[in-house]
Amino acid sequence: MASTVTELDRVVIRFAGDSGDGMQLTGDRFTQEAAVFGNDLSTLPNFPAEIRAPQGTIPGVSSFQLHFANYDILTPGDRPDVLVAMNPAALKANLADLPRGATIIVDTHDFTRRNLDKVGYDANPLEDDSLAEFAVHALDLTGLSVEAVKEFGLSRKDAARSKNMFALGLVSWLYGRDVAGSEEHLAAKFAGRPTIRDANVAALRAGWNFGETTETFAVSYVVKPAPVAAGRYRNITGNTALSYGLVAAGELSGLPVLLGAYPITPASDILHELSKHKNFGIATFQAEDEIAAIGAAVGASFAGTLGVTATSGPGVALKSEAMGLAVMTELPLVVVDVQRGGPSTGLPTKTEQSDLLQALHGRNGESPMPVIAAQSPTDCFAAAIEAARIAITYRTPVMLLSDGYLANGSEPWAIPDVAGLPRIEPGFATEPNHDKGDGTTDFWPYLRDVETLARPWAVPGTPGLEHRIGGLEKAGTVETGHGNISYDPDNHDRMVRLRQEKVRRIADSLPPLEVDDPSGEAEVLVIGWGSTYGPIGAACRRVRAAGHRVAQVHLRHLNPFPNDLGEILRRYDRVVCPEMNLGQLSRLLRAEYLVDVRPITTVRGLPFGAEALSADLLAHVTETPEPTA
Repeated sequence: MASTVTELDRVVIRFAGDSGDGMQLTGDRFTQEAAVFGNDLSTLPNFPAEIRAPQGTIPGVSSFQLHFANYDILTPGDRPDVLVAMNPAALKANLADLPRGATIIVDTHDFTRRNLDKVGYDANPLEDDSLAEFAVHALDLTGLSVEAVKEFGLSRKDAARSKNMFALGLVSWLYGRDVAGSEEHLAAKFAGRPTIRDANVAALRAGWNFGETTETFAVSYVVKPAPVAAGRYRNITGNTALSYGLVAAGELSGLPVLLGAYPITPASDILHELSKHKNFGIATFQAEDEIAAIGAAVGASFAGTLGVTATSGPGVALKSEAMGLAVMTELPLVVVDVQRGGPSTGLPTKTEQSDLLQALHGRNGESPMPVIAAQSPTDCFAAAIEAARIAITYRTPVMLLSDGYLANGSEPWAIPDVAGLPRIEPGFATEPNHDKGDGTTDFWPYLRDVETLARPWAVPGTPGLEHRIGGLEKAGTVETGHGNISYDPDNHDRMVRLRQEKVRRIADSLPPLEVDDPSGEAEVLVIGWGSTYGPIGAACRRVRAAGHRVAQVHLRHLNPFPNDLGEILRRYDRVVCPEMNLGQLSRLLRAEYLVDVRPITTVRGLPFGAEALSADLLAHVTETPEPTA
């Protein structure tokens, strides 16, 4: 019986199962299919912190959520329209997120009494009325998969592992996706294991054919491609985009790049990705700890290389002393912090924005560092280039903030022409810069540029540019910069203020902020930073669709703030600041601009949902001001 094909404008699918069931691979492959088809998309992988959590338990559930549409979207979606659950734990862990009428495709194979007891089910939810408000398709995906691959002679355990590919084939048929790309991926992934390769391809095809021939699904769906500007696109995660941005920064500046890093979730993929690009002059050093990693990066910068280190959570704390050294020596350095839930080890695989105050102030002494934040997975590319520009131009360490949501999430990326990007000039010192007055010259390492206040960057070994730098305070003014050690109180005051002023002057190079205020008459401004960009944008769309006016502005530069920020904040009656912390930016804005910035906060390890955030914003937008005396 031919199914009816229904056109939809958007769908949110969540694949969920045990952490060994291949849900991340399944979600990634469906994402690639959607990207090739031309849909706009956004993803949210979610997995346990443990390498192998207890099988069949709720803490061991791994999931991958994909939102794809025929128009531009900003978030991975709030509530899944479709849940593919591979066991009772996956069903129970995700059921509360489903809206009434959602489709559930569930593998019945593991719904044994033992597994039901393990997750607290008193009765089998597939046999009572507890799922009556959903469209449930209870299928023995494991059994169907084993049957589909029996010709390859695998053990039952190995054959059952192909159930994720059967599920991928079924869902691909349900939404009209071509599985040829997934077949090619499997062929490459298992090229050295032809039996496993052929079994997975067979399970994938069997799933697709099952959807085509069974009468279980009376309706299939199509989500047409989204209109996009002409260009070459690929799907990309935030960590990969950030890595490419660092590669591009090396090309734009003509500098070799060294990444000193210690593996830590969720930043490790930056180390993995950059290690593939030695042909671009990228060197990667996997250090024995976080301190050694940043020490190597600082040393590389001293030697005339763009030094980079990447970490997360507690790794930032371990790097704080070396960051202070880079502040004092005034060397270019990019410190990438892929934020995660804290404190301490915290929530290693979950997202948060709680390192902002640490990025600004988490070093001893007055140690000002520029801080910038990426706002989407694809924006990580541009943010990395901007961090490198500031570091090289102003001779300063820069903190680049990402987070777990951006790092692991993905979206379509229009591949830019690197040749069209602005060049970053290192401006190395090449000759002595100080006339000694006796007919000879020498080199002063702290003789500053009068516009940027950046000191000269001299590659060690350059004849005539011999100098020494270190962590002790230096003597110098804008006009004199011999850099000798000084304990003079007035000199220390002067140098502290010079380093602060150098960071402040970065604001003079920033473009005006873009305020999204379609009506031009909004009374409420929503301000955010980092990965809240998508949820805030989606929530503002909902508020406007309900007939209300609201404005939005998003910050990339968090130190220094853009020069026009204060004027923008004072333009509105109310300012609201959603953050995945307990209100860090809102406190900074209150202190800096004396504006009543109202925080909306969450620290659940998950990004804001657009639906819930729009309700919060609506309360502020519709608030009746109290009469003034």
